[in-house]
Parts: sequence; C-alpha cells; structure tokens
Amino acid sequence: MPLRPRTTPVPPTAKEPLWRDVVGDVLRRERLAQERTLKDVAEAARISMPYLSELERGRKEASSEVLAAGARALGLSLADLLSLAQTELTRSTQRTQRMQRTRSTRPSLGDIRLAA
Repeated sequence: MPLRPRTTPVPPTAKEPLWRDVVGDVLRRERLAQERTLKDVAEAARISMPYLSELERGRKEASSEVLAAGARALGLSLADLLSLAQTELTRSTQRTQRMQRTRSTRPSLGDIRLAA
C-alpha cells in the first residue's frame, strides 16, 4: 500500500517570468519615468553602463548590493525596488492564470458541438 495516494500529473502551465526579468523591468520603468539615461543612473549607482543595461534586460542576476545601489541611484530604497518587483510579479502571475482559465473553458477549433 503506497504511503501517498497517486495523483494525476499537473498539466504544464505558461512560463512564469524570471525574477531578474521583473526586477530589470522595474529598474528600466523607474529610470524612464524619471527621464534619466543609462549613463546617468549607472554613474550614480557606481556600476558600469553595460552592466546596468544587462540588468534592465534581465540578462544578469544582480547581487543585493548592486540592486541597492541601483535603487538608491533612482531615489528608491532596496525595499521599494523589491516591493515594486513583487507587485509586478503578482500581477503577471494573475494575468497568466486568467488566460489559462479562459483557454481551458473555451472550446478549441477542433471541438465539435452538437445542439439538441
């Protein structure tokens, strides 16, 4: 007798965004909202401009020190930056879940329905 009941496999879900993508989006959105250049923010944060660009594009995983420096350069605390990213991640996840529910309840083009 198995210790746990067998369950059916969970169907694959849409790909969730990576944390580095979400944080990068927040950094870029905040920088653009302040109408600042990559060069300006990179200098204020004391990180290289190419590195900041890669962070914004989600290509690099930043350390907490780098994230704090980037946040400070934008007039934010690290907590502010992470809170904005968490809000964005939650919003994105909820949007994905809504789309999946809509797709699962909508008949596909191959379904045949007969009316009585």
